[in-house]
Amino acid sequence: MKRKIYFFTGIFIMALFCSGCGVSEDKYMKKSAEADNLNKELAAQQEKNKALSDENTALKESTAKLEKKSKEVEATSNTYKDLLQEMKGEIAKGQITITELKGKLTMDVVDKILFDSGEAAVKEEGLAVLKRVVDILKNVKDKNIRVEGHTDNVQITGRLAKKYATNWDLSYARAINVTKYLQQEGIDPKVLSATAFGEYQPIADNSTPEGRAKNRRIAIILLPKE
Repeated sequence: MKRKIYFFTGIFIMALFCSGCGVSEDKYMKKSAEADNLNKELAAQQEKNKALSDENTALKESTAKLEKKSKEVEATSNTYKDLLQEMKGEIAKGQITITELKGKLTMDVVDKILFDSGEAAVKEEGLAVLKRVVDILKNVKDKNIRVEGHTDNVQITGRLAKKYATNWDLSYARAINVTKYLQQEGIDPKVLSATAFGEYQPIADNSTPEGRAKNRRIAIILLPKE
């Protein structure tokens, strides 16, 4: 009899225990689902926060670039005004032209101011002109300075051809001599470069003496640093 009582009591306790297990498992599943949902919401919120952070970072970088560009353009404009004022005599005579476009400043100097005919060494009068230019360029920051040599399309012949075989050679020799002078007068050589275009980038018609005179030039160009 006692054994039967113990048997049924055991069955009853096991039933209660299993019933309790069922309730606990149900609660666990609900809590687990809630936790999963919260984790998903948290992950989604973190993604939104990251996207907003990236947008703010991009906005700050864009604003900084615009501010820097604005300062560079303003500085170039000031240099442009200074050169116009300093070179107004030569500009009035058509010996120098100065242009500015999108942060790029170009000063074209006709060759007769700087060089004797067929020569690459800068003459005394030319050095005096370049010295006035240097005094302004020394104040320029965050710009590269490129010196370009240009000629007309008249081919070099005779005795001069033994020294400068082509217009390329003459234009390069002139550009490098001007560049060396800029360095000598205190312009940082790290921002300087010299290049030769010979006859291949004319700014006027080579079929007239006036056009050829304009094409024989040195261009001093201020460019933004990359």
